[in-house]
Amino acid sequence: MTTLPLDNTFDDPTRRAPLVLNHDDFGSVTNTICGVNERPKPPRAWYIAFAISSTFLMVLGILIGYLFWTGVGVWGNQNPAMWGFPIVNFVFWVGIGHAGTLISAILYLFRQKWRTAINRFAEAMTIFAVICAGMFPGIHVGRVWVSYWLFPIPNQMEMWPQFRSPLLWDVFAVGTYFTVSLLFWYVGMIPDLATLRDRATTKLKAISYGIFALGWRGSMRHWHRYERTYLLLAALATPLVLSVHSVVSFDFAVAQVPGWHTTIFPPYFVAGAIFSGFAMVMTLAIPARQWWGLKDFITLRHLETMNKIILVTGSMVGYAYIMEFFTAWYSGAMYESFAFVNRMFGQYAWAYWIMVTCNVIIPQLFWFKKARQSIPIMFGICLLVNVGMWFERFVIIVTSLSQDHLPANWDYFHPTWVDLTMLAGSFGLFMTLFLLFIRYLPVIAIAEVKAIMPAANPHAHDHDKEASA
Repeated sequence: MTTLPLDNTFDDPTRRAPLVLNHDDFGSVTNTICGVNERPKPPRAWYIAFAISSTFLMVLGILIGYLFWTGVGVWGNQNPAMWGFPIVNFVFWVGIGHAGTLISAILYLFRQKWRTAINRFAEAMTIFAVICAGMFPGIHVGRVWVSYWLFPIPNQMEMWPQFRSPLLWDVFAVGTYFTVSLLFWYVGMIPDLATLRDRATTKLKAISYGIFALGWRGSMRHWHRYERTYLLLAALATPLVLSVHSVVSFDFAVAQVPGWHTTIFPPYFVAGAIFSGFAMVMTLAIPARQWWGLKDFITLRHLETMNKIILVTGSMVGYAYIMEFFTAWYSGAMYESFAFVNRMFGQYAWAYWIMVTCNVIIPQLFWFKKARQSIPIMFGICLLVNVGMWFERFVIIVTSLSQDHLPANWDYFHPTWVDLTMLAGSFGLFMTLFLLFIRYLPVIAIAEVKAIMPAANPHAHDHDKEASA
């Protein structure tokens, strides 16, 4: 029987590197992954990161209270840029949440085995990013205590929501996306929660994991129901990847504001969401595999594959940038032409060129294999992509509103300290939830990793005998 190589490459260049390294039995896989949650104390880096993120989360809570007490005037939003940082942050976080469902649902339907090591925390990232996204429209309405007017329920004002508004479509689209993603994430964890329940060393852990494991025993009937449910949820989640950010793009595309009224926005926003989502997955995966000893499961093959996806989607985003200028020129509309030329050379040119540099130019380094396999390089590029995608939303929203049809309305948008601190606080909320997830829930899908190992193939021994003959 031949043994698996212990490094990330085969000597034979025609064969691909294995997806799981240094583990040839199921027991070692279970012990390693469960060890992340079972160790008495997490790494020191976890404590440092949690202290920083929870501090920013606390500041965010204080500022939300300050916002409710004082009013939305504490933001930099003013005529004509009535949509400032809150909506920029909303679109940014919704985009971050796309990669999780893409990795989990679409790649699952296409039977891509490399997804198994990264799908669990990518799904968790989706849930936490949508929580961050949904917070901003909620506090952006100003009078939060009457936000129930937005929903189609009877109220004392006898008001009914305007269903022709894409702003209301967002409520249903993002709400549906969050619900399906949450169910998809939770159902996928049930077998692993049962494993942690059976390995629990304290009564509290056994009860806690046991409640959420829903009585899982690993019987054939349980696996049958699980696989059917998981497949159904994957099928439901797949169209949501395309529809949710398309609906978000309608917030802009159906408006008459120059720079927004364009049909390229739905596919452009979807490509950008996948682009930024994968960059965030990489940003989280690289430290996680280092600090929690998961290099055998999140290998260079996984990272390089995601780098290739970032390269492809980044090129699509660059193509969309070019087509926006072409469409504005070809339309002959002077307002559209001015809007895009103003983005490149106007008062927000600094933001535009940060966007282009981070989203289009820098990801082209992934054409080189050395860059795709270098941990520092790929981590730096993904950080810059996250920065660039936030600036993309800023450029689209703020530059278009600051200089509209009437020059008498023109003004320069200045974010306040509350804007900047709440942006940092949203990252604190996201990282706090993510760090708690790593500490108490299985960060890698144990059952799915085992399913792709050679030991799970009943004919693996026969193939080994043929190879050694």
